[in-house]
Amino acid sequence: MKKLGIGLFVVLLIATGCNKKEETEKPVVAPIEEEVVIDEPAAEEPEMLPYVEPFTGVRVENEPTTRPVLVTINNHPDARPQSGIADADMVYEMIAEGGVTRFLALFQSELPEEIGPVRSARDYFIEIAKGLDAFYVAHGYSPDAQRLLRAGVVDNINGMQYDGSLFTRSSERRAPHNSYTSANQILDGFDRTNAEKEIRETPPYSYYDSAEGAKIGDLASVIDVRYGGSEAFHNMYTYDPVLHTYERKSGGILTTDKATLEKVALSNVIFFEVNHSTIDKAGRQQLDLTSGGQAYLFQAGVMKEVEWQSIDGVLVPMDDGLPAKLVPGKTWIHLIPSKPGLESMVSYTP
Repeated sequence: MKKLGIGLFVVLLIATGCNKKEETEKPVVAPIEEEVVIDEPAAEEPEMLPYVEPFTGVRVENEPTTRPVLVTINNHPDARPQSGIADADMVYEMIAEGGVTRFLALFQSELPEEIGPVRSARDYFIEIAKGLDAFYVAHGYSPDAQRLLRAGVVDNINGMQYDGSLFTRSSERRAPHNSYTSANQILDGFDRTNAEKEIRETPPYSYYDSAEGAKIGDLASVIDVRYGGSEAFHNMYTYDPVLHTYERKSGGILTTDKATLEKVALSNVIFFEVNHSTIDKAGRQQLDLTSGGQAYLFQAGVMKEVEWQSIDGVLVPMDDGLPAKLVPGKTWIHLIPSKPGLESMVSYTP
């Protein structure tokens, strides 16, 4: 009996030891940590600047108040490269006589230090300046243009009256390819003619927020247009899909600014089909700028067939009865004779 008690005691000790061993061998489970979610503030949209430049659609911090300046720029091969054109908000290119074109360079967002060579006025140049309510700058004039300028149709200065003061002759080129003006000379011209310096009319243009909104149309990365039979007036535009701009070549040479060496970079290239008629033996033209017509609008690497209208004297591309939206940036506008017309003179490839 005594031996039995001792045996039971031993069994109990062994059992107790096993239980303790089992308890100590239980796996230790790490406590579950609750994930702490921190609410991060949403990324803020960049603040949109409050004002839009009227001739570029670029948003700016300060209200644009400067009156536009329109300058006749010589486009004879001996006048290239021209100065100031890379800074122009818009450039109009059209025939002056024969197959020779001239530029009307419009400056509003900036006025460069050197502009030219400045060339003579035509009556339809003055008509465009009047519609834009621009201060008009030229050196010389056709007979019809002279009558309009003398009548005060537009505020203007002309090199025929201000050669040597508001216009400077360059020694690098021969006349008539050597007349230049500048920002300071033009501002002096405002004062001498008592012309209003602040913008008085806002042009009826409409703009996208960016190039992304304009990518609807036929793919067109290269644009080709030729005035007359001369290679010197054969222009080509090539689209850069990274910069969303077009570079320009004329006669196979890249169009750059002589003063700054900057190449012309355009957000929109537009072609208006306009009725032309020859009015004299010199080949001077008369252009119908009121009737409207067909137009091609190139932007963001695509082409849209639209129309153009004269709205209070401003030539505007129209889409379904409304001003066609432009991509913010600089614009080049070609006025194409209705004979032979857009389809004959303008071509493009994807």
